[in-house]
Amino acid sequence: MPAAEARVPTENASRYITRLCQHADKMRSHLGHRPRIHAGGGAPPEILRAESSDDRGTLVLSRGQCTMQAADGVLTLRAEADDPDTLASIQELVAARLEKFGRRERLTVAWQPAG
Repeated sequence: MPAAEARVPTENASRYITRLCQHADKMRSHLGHRPRIHAGGGAPPEILRAESSDDRGTLVLSRGQCTMQAADGVLTLRAEADDPDTLASIQELVAARLEKFGRRERLTVAWQPAG
């Protein structure tokens, strides 16, 4: 299963986990929301479930998942998918939202293949 990881320096990691999961849950349950077409030409994976606690979060998608963990000064992301194209879609989806939410901190998500 293809996977990628990113470490994002921030003192607000827990807050971003909560916000990403709340946003994903709203998009999942919002009947009028239609996923945008992404760079690969298809719709992104469907969000099935979003869960978070104080220092962890999980987005379960139709063809993969993204786990998040907050530690001292860093937010660690791990995306996994059924195939490389879906992995790229999940990475784009999570990075775009996180960078938007963290624009005041100028957050940047730099994905690396998982080892």
